[in-house]
Amino acid sequence: MDLLRLVALDPDDLAVISTHLQDSLLRVGDIVYLPKERRFAIQTRRYDWEADTPQRRLTCMHFEHVKAVRVRGIDQTDKDAVLNLLAIAFEERDSPSGTATLIFADGGAIQVDLECIEMQMKDTGPVWAAESRPQHEDLQQAERL
Repeated sequence: MDLLRLVALDPDDLAVISTHLQDSLLRVGDIVYLPKERRFAIQTRRYDWEADTPQRRLTCMHFEHVKAVRVRGIDQTDKDAVLNLLAIAFEERDSPSGTATLIFADGGAIQVDLECIEMQMKDTGPVWAAESRPQHEDLQQAERL
């Protein structure tokens, strides 16, 4: 598969990128906020849901026009701690501004206040076999009902 590159300019675009980034793994040290450049970026190990065999890809994403960043439930001093990104949500406030929330497993979250949505996600190259396919037990239970 070719390298994936996506751009989000509205909440619908952001929802598509969120789907592709679901179950991405990243280290706390792979999170960067550059207030002078008004940019927030992360490097992830994205699970490639479209691949025939379980695999991960090195992927970067960043938001532009960032006004502020808040972190909850993540120890920012433990740079090697691994986070599992579950989703990116967006709550609009005074259109087109709003807050993008990166939601992590185990209750962690990062809120990114934006003047407007301008986000890019890009695979940067390396691909490797994943140890397993991510599981979502609550989703699997719902499917059984």
